[in-house]
Amino acid sequence: MVETYCAKTDVELKAGVNVGTLSDAQYTLLINEAEAYLNSVMRRDLITSYAGLDAGKKEILRMAASAHAAIAAITYDQTGYFLGEVTNLLNANYTTLSDAVRLLKEKYTSDFVEEA
Repeated sequence: MVETYCAKTDVELKAGVNVGTLSDAQYTLLINEAEAYLNSVMRRDLITSYAGLDAGKKEILRMAASAHAAIAAITYDQTGYFLGEVTNLLNANYTTLSDAVRLLKEKYTSDFVEEA
């Protein structure tokens, strides 16, 4: 897999300015894990139908994948963060991920994804 749903810059934004230094390969790994997670949640390979999705659905996938990958990046190396910053960032990203997964699982969205 390649970075289909989101890019390294999306993950860096959600992980905060104090995120540890990760290589491009490590970011790609985290994004691939997030994409695999979302494909499992939806019980279909959305990457194969990604081009046929409308911009709104792609945005939901970007939101979910970048939040998932940011959570992993934050927990990977917490040394650069201030006291309480990790908790705030993790809570924000978990909420974003949860909301995005809920949206993806809604009947209207899942029906549209199947049609793409």
